[in-house]
Amino acid sequence: MATLEFDGKSYLDGRASDPREIGWMRGAPPPADKRITFESDAFYDFPQIRWTLSHARELLATANVWRGRASPSHFERNDKTSDIDALAFTDMNGRARRFDEALPDTYTDGMVVLHRGRIVYERYLGALEAHLPHSCFSITKSYAATLTAAFVHEGVLDDKKTIPHYVPELRGSAFEDATLRQVMDMQTGLAYTEAYADPTSSIWEYARASGLRPRPAGYSGATTCSDYLRKVAKEGAHGEAFAYKTVNTEVMAWVLARTTGRPFTQLLHERLWSPLGCEEDAYIVVDPAGMPMAGGGLSASLRDLARFGELMRREGDWNGKQVIPSTVVYDVSKGDSPAKFAKAGYTLLPGYSYRSMWWVTHNEFDAFEARGIHGQRLYVAPKAEMVVARFASHPVAASSANDPITLPQLLALGRMLRE
Repeated sequence: MATLEFDGKSYLDGRASDPREIGWMRGAPPPADKRITFESDAFYDFPQIRWTLSHARELLATANVWRGRASPSHFERNDKTSDIDALAFTDMNGRARRFDEALPDTYTDGMVVLHRGRIVYERYLGALEAHLPHSCFSITKSYAATLTAAFVHEGVLDDKKTIPHYVPELRGSAFEDATLRQVMDMQTGLAYTEAYADPTSSIWEYARASGLRPRPAGYSGATTCSDYLRKVAKEGAHGEAFAYKTVNTEVMAWVLARTTGRPFTQLLHERLWSPLGCEEDAYIVVDPAGMPMAGGGLSASLRDLARFGELMRREGDWNGKQVIPSTVVYDVSKGDSPAKFAKAGYTLLPGYSYRSMWWVTHNEFDAFEARGIHGQRLYVAPKAEMVVARFASHPVAASSANDPITLPQLLALGRMLRE
């Protein structure tokens, strides 16, 4: 297990101390009380998180996603760094901001902006570097659901069938009468909570079962992700409202692996990493049985994340090859029922909907986005011809902590690039 000494002087306004200035990287042993280890369960605390998110495989069990043998695909550049840094906007609290000055307040670790497929902005902060994969968290869901939707389009899967048709082990669970489509759109009624600030929330047993968190002494809960999924009970009706619950993604990925006969890591390599000419291998957290965490376990480099966003902006076409069916991208972009979404109470996201594990804005750019806790974002804005990939290490997990800055920042950027 890797260890990291932190000096206690990291800037709490969002600017990370440089990990290269920390003693252990110069060969000095860190004090025992200032080490990041998996067993300490403090690796997602601030400021340690700024290192953890680009070194997760040094703490967690992971499986590799191979980029393939081909040379990386090339991004042309049309640098607009100075113009973008100077961009003025007003956040949702009425505060006037500059683009560059807002980056520390969203705890940005890195950002790439593409316009018409060219890199116009690229910045790395904190402990992140261009070659390092960074935790995507729930952006992983959008990868998994996009692949699932492609297999539905190809007739390999039928999203109208119930989950036990594909995974009989889930008979008797909450998913017994849930359709694949209801799982893909997070419209299931589950006795499961996902409140990151509540230590009694269901998310924590799921995380411990999946190997994402250590198990305390005397732990008697599920010991694999599939064991946990089998014990989730039903609460309410399926199909009536959007309810964001990560376990839906794990069920969907189980269906995907069972039907195709290939693990999620292999599907990512075959269907995305290799065809897109990604620059770096990715990796994904696996549970003690080797099951990949499709709900939030992927780590990828920033430019490779941007490649996925650009693929979606191009309606699934990559240099003349239809990597994802255009009908899948169209289905995502048109979204689902905003009324069903509104029942979830996301007050900062009026008018949004959710489709195939993408958050659909229905805004002036027809934008849709993949989101992950602690500030991860992949924003695809077709009518601005723009893609924004951002990694971050916000101390607060929920996106509501950064949305008051991020949402108007991205709108202002799209309007600038569209002109």
